[in-house]
Amino acid sequence: MERKKVILGWIGVSITVIFSSLWAYWGAFENFHEGWYSESLWENIFMLVFQYMLFTIIFVALALIILKWKKAGLLIHLLLGIFCIWFFSGASFSVLGLLIVIPFAVLGLIYYFGDPHPKKWAYRLIIFVPLITVLAISIPQGIKVAQRIDDGDLGMRIVEGNGVTLAWAPRGPGWPDKGTSWEEAQEICKYLAEDGTTVMETEQNIWRLPTVDEAVRSMMLHGENAGGVWHPEEEKATYNKAPDKESPLWDVNSKVIYYWTSDTYPKDEERAYIIVYHGGVFNKRKIDGQPYHSFRAVKEWKLHV
Repeated sequence: MERKKVILGWIGVSITVIFSSLWAYWGAFENFHEGWYSESLWENIFMLVFQYMLFTIIFVALALIILKWKKAGLLIHLLLGIFCIWFFSGASFSVLGLLIVIPFAVLGLIYYFGDPHPKKWAYRLIIFVPLITVLAISIPQGIKVAQRIDDGDLGMRIVEGNGVTLAWAPRGPGWPDKGTSWEEAQEICKYLAEDGTTVMETEQNIWRLPTVDEAVRSMMLHGENAGGVWHPEEEKATYNKAPDKESPLWDVNSKVIYYWTSDTYPKDEERAYIIVYHGGVFNKRKIDGQPYHSFRAVKEWKLHV
């Protein structure tokens, strides 16, 4: 019986380490992909810990608690699972059920009936494996983000190179720092004034969304064109060097990491292509308008020189 309890206990430890490390891996990458945009270092660290590392911390904390206090730990596991069902009611079963609720319930029961020995190694693995995972990803990602170029100029920018010359709208209605759907972006472009800072009452038809090809060809890294080429047959963009979230095309201190393009996805009229700051091109529903989905209008510069 004691041997079975030890084996069961180590199964629980293994599950905790696997799930906490998976969440640590995801959270560390997402933190530097869509997060880490604030001018405040402490705000960025706060988001890392309490937004992107939240489930890693929860899995680790629950394991440490139930190893010390079995009954209280089991109750907390079950209550937390119920809370997640209510709080994340709109999430898919593959995320809510398989990665959160079921692991909480199963782990609580495994730890309650199990007893890993020696416990000092259980504690060490539970704490240090996800911690090492976070550090292994965050250190190189943090160095990369620290090297981003930000000249602070949020005005209209002329981006030339790779066979494309376009004027990109200044911060304002043509380059909003908020989530915008594809339809809304198209409508704003139609009414945008010459200087890109005002929405007129009548259609001006000066500004527009860039095509996928134009957006890909305009991507930059450290002030130089990234050499992007769009392959429509493969629905894939390739680059001589991977672009990044930098001036002059992107606002380093913005939540926005996707720009809409004018091209509708050929396999579904309800979807359109969107480009990420690192150059990736994907199709999204045109009605999507999350805080990190937005646009930056463009116009032909050669007509205005």
